[in-house]
Amino acid sequence: MFDAILIDKTDDAQSVSQTQIDTDHLPEGDVLVEIAYSTLNYKDALAITGASPVVRKFPMVPGIDFAGIVRESSHPAYKAGDKVVLNGWGVGEVHWGGLAKFARVKGDWLVPLPEAISMKRAMAIGTAGYTAMLCVQALEKHGVAPDAGPVAVTGAAGGVGSVAVTLLASRGYEVAAVTGREEEADFLTSLGASSIVARDELSGKPRALNK
Repeated sequence: MFDAILIDKTDDAQSVSQTQIDTDHLPEGDVLVEIAYSTLNYKDALAITGASPVVRKFPMVPGIDFAGIVRESSHPAYKAGDKVVLNGWGVGEVHWGGLAKFARVKGDWLVPLPEAISMKRAMAIGTAGYTAMLCVQALEKHGVAPDAGPVAVTGAAGGVGSVAVTLLASRGYEVAAVTGREEEADFLTSLGASSIVARDELSGKPRALNK
């Protein structure tokens, strides 16, 4: 038996509880992972509160990512003791996720954890950091370079946005941080933003960015 957050739903309402689950009740998969760390993402908050229909199958253990140690595996790429990370793949939406002590998943969904990164550090970076880096890589793949001019990051004070500001600034880009929370201007500047743009400025006629 192990602890888990469990979301369930009846015709009347959604319920959320911390409960104990037997590993025999875990969904199908070829790798059993003992979870060391997960993160609480915005999508998880929507799932737990029921504010948005994130969960598409009940009951559900939320948590869209995790880092942990393989305890059992019939997948050829993994063996007991391997450290792994998972992001996405419908975990926490249609397949039980990371807000539990154990998860059983498909080995094809896992990524070996690099030796230089601890499990705690991997989840400190989390899905937000992973997503931000994919965005930066996509920009560079399509030829965007620091000398091309300012790069606007919307939702800059959020998880993905704040990491994106940091990554772009560290790579030499001029970053215009777009946010609806102008009180976070000093925070965004400390991350490397060159200018702060109020979100409302982008809702009407485009205007030049002010430094």
